[in-house]
Amino acid sequence: MSGYGQVREDHERTFAALPPARSGGFARTWWGRAWTKALESSALDGRQLKTGRRYARAGAVGAVSVRPGRITAVVKDEDGTAYRSDVLVQEFSEGQWERLLDLVVDSAGHIAALLEREVAPLLAEDATATGIDLLPGVGDLEPECDCRAWDHCPHTAALCYHVARLLDEDPFLLLLVRGRGERALMDQLRTRSASRAVAPPARSAGKPSPGTAGDRGMPGVSAEEAYAAAFLLPPLPAPPGAPPVPGQPPSLDTETPPGPGVDPTALEFLAADAATRAHRLLLDLVGPGGGPGGTTGSTEARLTVAQDAARLAAGEPVPRIATRLASGSGRSKAELELAACAWRFGGTAALAVLDEEWAPDSGALARAGERLLEAWADGERPALRRTTGACWTVTGTRAQLRLGEDDRWWPYLRSGSRWCPAGPPDRDPATALATAFAADANEAGG
Repeated sequence: MSGYGQVREDHERTFAALPPARSGGFARTWWGRAWTKALESSALDGRQLKTGRRYARAGAVGAVSVRPGRITAVVKDEDGTAYRSDVLVQEFSEGQWERLLDLVVDSAGHIAALLEREVAPLLAEDATATGIDLLPGVGDLEPECDCRAWDHCPHTAALCYHVARLLDEDPFLLLLVRGRGERALMDQLRTRSASRAVAPPARSAGKPSPGTAGDRGMPGVSAEEAYAAAFLLPPLPAPPGAPPVPGQPPSLDTETPPGPGVDPTALEFLAADAATRAHRLLLDLVGPGGGPGGTTGSTEARLTVAQDAARLAAGEPVPRIATRLASGSGRSKAELELAACAWRFGGTAALAVLDEEWAPDSGALARAGERLLEAWADGERPALRRTTGACWTVTGTRAQLRLGEDDRWWPYLRSGSRWCPAGPPDRDPATALATAFAADANEAGG
């Protein structure tokens, strides 16, 4: 599912937390919008619904578990308090599943759409005509939440908006929450299709179906039928799992002298890095056991020269290679060391914070100020002074907080004339500042 999902079993799928939704609606497909409409038509408290939209847009919804009849996630309030939230959906009965499977098999277009991870509007209409509501309606999304608020609280509302984004990528989740996983469903469809294909209906001679190659004087079937017919073929075997470790690149330490300008040590370093990246991309594609992986290495192909130099320097190359990386990226050696440190804590997002590329507007600054006020109890709040951009320095200390565009707070420590990354980010400024103080204590103790 476009890198989002990780299949655990056919009856349950889990999805890592999505990045914040910048703007626009939560769903772009008609079935995703139907899902949000079911929520918005059912919720009685518009204020809680509005808060839920804000939570979902800010990325407050954690990993999502989808299984028959239930969708679960942990959703955080603005103060960081976490609540387990569930949305319950009625599962289909065996009789409903039998009718739905017959509907899909009867139409090559329905099968073709599902194979393309789309829901044909006609399928939903045909299902409704036989008493099957494929898409949820008013009151079908039943909320449960630890916060014990009535109706759809902000947490279950945020979860529903978040799920709409997942449905855009994979409508099979609609069927999973109704009771059938993708693998079981496709096996059942394939079995039914194969049994019906044993004796295809005869056609009158000289009267090809409309839209087929026969309209042009050539025998054939419609493209839709041909595409759906491929579904009858037996499934391909599972891909082999990725090797546990990257491959070992060849050694360039040979008796043959290198050509002019060729540095064998640098080439060996780049070959080892290429092997590591290839292994990571393979894990993204098939996972260690042949299943789908994550998205760890998918962004590296879009790095700038300066970002890629920081990534390479994070691998702690020998000094000569580090010097070449610094020269090629336009950074001094000390600046590259800082960039490599930032990369280890957060990749490209950490580099953007290090270089202070973001200038928050007045609205973002106001929200940041509110979060800083709420992060500590009265009497415990440190003396924070905004210095430049999105940076707040703790008066009388070496610690600093920097706010990134992703609404996370990054801890920094002053070392001489430079500010250095001190740890990974956190959405809670108090936690991020505690990380900076801990790093400061470790340096003092060392």
